[in-house]
Amino acid sequence: MRIGIVVDSACDLPLEYLERHDIHLLPITVRIGQAVLADHRNEQATLQFLHTHLAERGFEAETTPYTVQQVRDLFVSQLVIDYDYVFCMTITKTRSPVYENANQASFAILNDYKPVRSAAGINTPFALRVIDTLNLFAAQGITAVEAVRLRAAGEGAPKIRARLEHLALHTHGYLIPRDLNYLRARTRVRGDRSVSFLSATLGTALDIKPVLHCNRGETGPVAKIKGYENAAQKLFEFTANKAESGLLTPTVCVSYGGELSELRALPGYERLREACRNSNVELFESVMSLTGMVNVGKGAVVVGFAAEQADFKG
Repeated sequence: MRIGIVVDSACDLPLEYLERHDIHLLPITVRIGQAVLADHRNEQATLQFLHTHLAERGFEAETTPYTVQQVRDLFVSQLVIDYDYVFCMTITKTRSPVYENANQASFAILNDYKPVRSAAGINTPFALRVIDTLNLFAAQGITAVEAVRLRAAGEGAPKIRARLEHLALHTHGYLIPRDLNYLRARTRVRGDRSVSFLSATLGTALDIKPVLHCNRGETGPVAKIKGYENAAQKLFEFTANKAESGLLTPTVCVSYGGELSELRALPGYERLREACRNSNVELFESVMSLTGMVNVGKGAVVVGFAAEQADFKG
């Protein structure tokens, strides 16, 4: 069985990895004033957009995911011919309509695929499964990497589906914003009151950074730490300890809202890299998606991994 993998462009994995493993993208388009960019996970294009547009007016950005019709057209024009079963993994539906659009499109796809496959000389059934990763950004990468591993191992679609859905429940994403005022302005534009004016003002004045945790679609603060670099160091050390004690998959994903050289210079990051090397855990580094950066701000860092328990304390 030919198994395909689809993610949206908020999924923080390196473009080279996506291309090497034939992972298809549902791009999300970002508009800031008159500037428009469809996010295809091109790091150079993302960084150029960041430097020229994001810093000043990024909090005003409009993000537009693929519509139901666009998802349907992508599948019917290409994927129903190339594959027999497709897993489409999306950013959590509590933060984006990508999942709902893809899920609605799945009904039209399953109604429309037969003539297309028949014309291509394929008379076997086609199936797909839309999976809510229940997480954001770098943490979305955990299920995608596992899907690649299972496919390469020759596992069948039912086993892959069960594994991915189980893994999504135990994937943990941690985010540290650099600029709380930006995050507050962005959440106000989105109608999200999760970062209050008082907490943003006090946090900025006292240089207190929250560590936000996402699991099963729910996001909230788990610690408040003085200083961005100190917060990043504590998060990297926590993740390193998790990698050494054992994860549900041998994968850690990290994304950063800027140049990766800045990420690698943060205190504690080399400790994380060393822990992953010594524990045979694959560490994926990527520039944060444009979608991620307009929502959480330049310089934010996100870490994702899968574990039964995640009990971060600052």
